[in-house]
Amino acid sequence: MSDVRVVVVDDQQLIRESIAALLDLQPGITVVGTAGDGRDAVALVAEADPDVVLMDVRMPVVDGIEALGLLRGGRARVVMLTTFDDEEYVVRALKAGASGYLLKDRPAVELAAAVRLAHSGVVQFDPAAAARLASALGTPRPDGLTEREVDVLRLLADGRTNREIAGRLHVSEGTVKNHVSRILGRLGLRDRTQAAVYARDRGLR
Repeated sequence: MSDVRVVVVDDQQLIRESIAALLDLQPGITVVGTAGDGRDAVALVAEADPDVVLMDVRMPVVDGIEALGLLRGGRARVVMLTTFDDEEYVVRALKAGASGYLLKDRPAVELAAAVRLAHSGVVQFDPAAAARLASALGTPRPDGLTEREVDVLRLLADGRTNREIAGRLHVSEGTVKNHVSRILGRLGLRDRTQAAVYARDRGLR
């Protein structure tokens, strides 16, 4: 059986070269190229014809999820490999057709196993990313809010800023802003003050 052909995409040269070097040492895997952003990755995939692409999420020029969308429908399976388990990124990656969402803090042997599984068609999510996805796609409550939105509403009622909420929930400020907008829209509220009053009235503090 021929080796699994892999392309590694990361905007940090040291990281992508380290990942590539570690994977090249694993049996049954050959790294056929590396790229520093999504635009170069799309061109490289067309040239190198890999089986699996390990793609960072946050990159300049063209980010990983945008590049994933450009590669969708091709032969290569794209696995997001990142330090960010932000639910917004996890959901966007899933919608864009990712074959997995893994965090970088895993040993080379595990990463190699993940590459082989991706090549065989197995979609994988890091446990932390899976938890974010479950939270983001959680069953709505009677008031129309997901469990994560209720978490945001509770912290909002405590007077927390978006930055503080992001820190408590380990997500980006942008994700918090999106949650707050959805909360206001679903509850028919005008602003954060009304949302705080709503939460207090319902014992959500």
